[in-house]
Amino acid sequence: MRARPAASATDPGLFELDATNPVAATPAISHGGSLPVWSHAKARLIAEYLRLFVLITHHGTYIDGFAGPQGDEECWSARHVLEIDPPWLRHFYLCDEAPPAVRQLQELRRAHLGRDVRVLGPGDFNLLVDGILDPAEIGAKEATFCLLDQRCFECHWETVVKLARFKATAEFKIELFYFLANAWLDRAIAASTTPGGQAVINEWWGGEGWKVLRGAHHVDRAYLIAERFRSELGYRFAVPYEIYDRDQGTRVMYYMIHATDHPAAPDLMARAYASAVRAPAPEQLDLLALLA
Repeated sequence: MRARPAASATDPGLFELDATNPVAATPAISHGGSLPVWSHAKARLIAEYLRLFVLITHHGTYIDGFAGPQGDEECWSARHVLEIDPPWLRHFYLCDEAPPAVRQLQELRRAHLGRDVRVLGPGDFNLLVDGILDPAEIGAKEATFCLLDQRCFECHWETVVKLARFKATAEFKIELFYFLANAWLDRAIAASTTPGGQAVINEWWGGEGWKVLRGAHHVDRAYLIAERFRSELGYRFAVPYEIYDRDQGTRVMYYMIHATDHPAAPDLMARAYASAVRAPAPEQLDLLALLA
């Protein structure tokens, strides 16, 4: 991960702009690689992390709040996760609001008959989540992971709170992979001028405090939200990982904020991030073939 830029008199950081949101020191965790992870590889990043984790746990439950494919199937996290080998993740909850996406999820479920794959929807994950978080279904010791791959403002902060507090008495909370839109966040905020549009952002943020995001440096925004996972939700680790535009290599499309309590998790994510960097270009592959 690139280092957080220091604030200056001409380019103040978010935390100098708003002293009511102090941020704790960022955990000294290396992302494990110098090359960027492209947006089309984010599904591979998540699947690789889960593969490494279940090698330790030998079990787990996977919840995907916005599980329909976003683009081609290479970007489809639910498919990648179901294809993890060994298949030790035991239970899957795949949700989406769009009827076409739900039909694709049903086809995916049929391709994995014999496994506990539940497709929920069409419906709003913010409402469906209450039916998933059942202690009779997800035990306190069950390793549980939730992907919140929202496009912008779809996931309410109240939903994040429910997920984080579900295992209040357990050793480890539900691990979260929370996607923060970056490339179009300023435009989306600027376009939300009506009372209805402002209400949507209020639900996403959990109040009106989101206004501090306007005009702030994108790295500061990512660290501010990561700090909310630590200070408000009580996660031991919450680290933002950059997901870049494949066509514009220096442009961060998303930050994936990984929130976890497990002491082994940050190192596993660093390994997964390093393995998900872009493949060599075709010209490089040809050269490697000649040298082999």
